[in-house]
Amino acid sequence: MSAFDSDYLRISYRPDLHVLFMRWTRPATSAEHRAGYLAALQLAEQQQARQWLIDLRSRGLADVADLHWILQEFATAFQQALPGPDRRLAYFTTPYYAEVLEPRLAEFNNSGSGLAIRVFTEEMPAYAWLQTGR
Repeated sequence: MSAFDSDYLRISYRPDLHVLFMRWTRPATSAEHRAGYLAALQLAEQQQARQWLIDLRSRGLADVADLHWILQEFATAFQQALPGPDRRLAYFTTPYYAEVLEPRLAEFNNSGSGLAIRVFTEEMPAYAWLQTGR
């Protein structure tokens, strides 16, 4: 089920996996970045999708202001839209971007917010973590 399809992002939900997919297809502007996450949240709320796989390989990393927006404002909206346990975002990216992103997320993941975010360079381990938390 595709819910959002543009030249910069494809959002879909796989009910068999209970995973929402965000696949960025090119670098995005700040406005596109935020619109994409909000569109994904709308679908996630409809489907009660608490596990997301976000493919950053074609987009690269968000700028610092947009990352801060994700970790603060978007995380709060995500928690309000989908209360309960097991809220996970798996970032799927290149090894270089993983090395940059992991330290940026380390402080957030220890904040006790109930929203876990991890970085992966392979899809299968990301799926496993989304399903089991390990």
